[in-house]
Amino acid sequence: MLDRPTPESRVFKVVGTRPVRPDGIDKVTGRARFGADMTAPGALVGLVLRSPHAHARIRSIDASEAEALPGVKAVVTRADFATAQDPDDDTLDNCMAGEKALYDGHAVAAVAAVNRSVARKALKLIKVDYEVLPHVTDVDEAMKPGAPILHEGRASETVPEGMSANVVDRFQFGHGDVEAGFAAADRIVERTFRTAATHQGYIEPHACLATMGGDGQADLWCCTQGHYMVREACAAMLGIELGRLRVTASEIGGGFGGKTTVFLEPVSLALARKSGRPVKMVMSREEVLRATGPTASTSIDVKIGMKADGTITGARAELRYQGGAYPGSPVQLGAMSAFAPYDLQNVKTIGWDVVTNRPRQAAYRAPGAPMAAFAVESVIDELAKGLGLDPIEVRLKNAAQEGTRSSYGPTFQQIGCAATLDAAKSHPHWSAPLGPNQGRGVACGFWFNFGGNTCVSLNINADGTVSLSEGNPDIGGSRASMSMMAAEELGVPYEKVRTVIADTGALGLNDVTDGSRVTFAVGLATIEAARAAIHEMCGRAAKIWGIDPDAVVWEDGAARPAGPNAGQFPPMTLAEIAAVASNTGGPIAGHFEVNAEGAGVSFATHIVDAEIDPETGAAKILRYTVVQDAGKAVHPSYVEGQLQGGAVQGIGWALNEEYIYGSDGRLQNPGFLDYRIPVASDLPMIDTVVLEIPNPGHPYGVRGVGETSIVPPLAAVANAVSEAAGVRLAELPMSPPRVLAAMEAART
Repeated sequence: MLDRPTPESRVFKVVGTRPVRPDGIDKVTGRARFGADMTAPGALVGLVLRSPHAHARIRSIDASEAEALPGVKAVVTRADFATAQDPDDDTLDNCMAGEKALYDGHAVAAVAAVNRSVARKALKLIKVDYEVLPHVTDVDEAMKPGAPILHEGRASETVPEGMSANVVDRFQFGHGDVEAGFAAADRIVERTFRTAATHQGYIEPHACLATMGGDGQADLWCCTQGHYMVREACAAMLGIELGRLRVTASEIGGGFGGKTTVFLEPVSLALARKSGRPVKMVMSREEVLRATGPTASTSIDVKIGMKADGTITGARAELRYQGGAYPGSPVQLGAMSAFAPYDLQNVKTIGWDVVTNRPRQAAYRAPGAPMAAFAVESVIDELAKGLGLDPIEVRLKNAAQEGTRSSYGPTFQQIGCAATLDAAKSHPHWSAPLGPNQGRGVACGFWFNFGGNTCVSLNINADGTVSLSEGNPDIGGSRASMSMMAAEELGVPYEKVRTVIADTGALGLNDVTDGSRVTFAVGLATIEAARAAIHEMCGRAAKIWGIDPDAVVWEDGAARPAGPNAGQFPPMTLAEIAAVASNTGGPIAGHFEVNAEGAGVSFATHIVDAEIDPETGAAKILRYTVVQDAGKAVHPSYVEGQLQGGAVQGIGWALNEEYIYGSDGRLQNPGFLDYRIPVASDLPMIDTVVLEIPNPGHPYGVRGVGETSIVPPLAAVANAVSEAAGVRLAELPMSPPRVLAAMEAART
């Protein structure tokens, strides 16, 4: 076969176009089936009893009255789950409390009944004897000596002796001599920043339907970002073999990282096993906010030194993240990404993982990075303005390039950090005039992107159509992207390819849809599966022509003789080869399994204009521009949607959204009325500029795009609001009372 072109030289025919999305009709007509849409004959309703206390020892649970209630078919507690668990895996304890309830909303028991009314009555009949304990919900308070302790003996060996037992891990990255860097600076700014915990805000609540027969064979239907992960977690918690549990992913009404773990799924299976009936469970919005993972709240110190010409001489950050009641906050990723956009000689980051009496955090689009970027980019902005320098020029002067040793260790290959800054600088938005009480902010952001375990199967049908099976739920358009890449490689129209999401029994292991990995990793596997099918089809054509397979090439969707010496045969199209497959060796398919490596890092630069009402402190976003490197935009409309979505979520995080806890440790705003996410009237149109600096680790140059877009907004909005308000804002969200108080304090 001919040598394949590089991503830079290849002329794409399908990739880069904007075909109709394959799930569009189903979703606008209501035919698409989401988590709560599955039903089964005789299905019971499952509900969860949740702790009303932020921290309490569970002395006993008496469910006898609930079990005796007519219509109740099963009650489960922690005793109904397997006990042989990894001591460092707290997933089971988060799904069903053991010795202690560790946060408001922590599950302590669950019932399955013939209807919701009976199930609700049963919950009220379960008697739990609690010993209420002191609690702590603030990350800085949790680190103090004498703070209420959630766990004993959970700290890693990296944590210095003498610290609170709530400090469970420490991370450090960097190189050079930071103190020498500060000594060389003409100006130094040191500030402390705080961010509130925010929820992913997906529209669809968690839901699932479980069945388990007397033979131990189980089926689970659920909304998830990774049904193989669900299978592994649930099988471990119930003590069953992986092969006995089949998990099917429904359509998903939003996840953004929040559906990369389990909450209801093992509980529904335990109820189904105990009752012998299918069990359906759907969370209320209050349960979603009280009991599923928001991102971490943080407290961050940043110190940066800069020369008068804008060169950063030294940079240091100390990040304190609380990840809820269990170890595993995203502080490591925050510490790695904090200074990643910059080429620094002297840099150091330290991250502290802290537990508090809050729900266990879950991933939220580039977990840990937005908070770190907010702190770092705010200080860079303040330094630039204090020295009378252009904020973009300062970032360009220090921007990471190919060959830069990153702040977290590796040396960057081909990257687009400086390219996004150049594009932002030349965009009309950057030079547009501002009015009274208005400010403009800019910020950079970085995310890693991952690869991971991936398995794809591609089948050539007898009529020339193509069926592609992948094992990752479609979160951001992967069915369209996979169909496009398969069509590109095979040389057939996009409409000839249909991609489906297979259940766990149909394909090998596929890692969770997270880390911006799917278009990269599943796309790579799809291309290789298509190439395997092409190899087979060339062999079939060679068999028909009676020539050597090496004398056949694939061009424009057909097998052709490699040259005149191979013989004079008319091209055989994919459809023609498929039509006679039964006579040439049987069905034609391509498969590819890989633990993918080579994911390319991603950078973005955002520009935002904000206006402050001087009487109320309310901020309004007037204009927003996203510039991001996509490597290769497979379906540009989906890419633009990802960039816009990340910006919108970042705006909400910066201005409105926060978990508010009372003195009793209970969540005060568990609903969308009081937990306010942005709506259309809060937002301008989000402008996008998509750059394409190919990732050398992917055949088409693809980079992940789904997460980087949420990293710069917190800082960009804060820089704009700070300029408009005339005072530096260092705490999120920048709610009207907080902004007004800062403005009034600056005037006194």
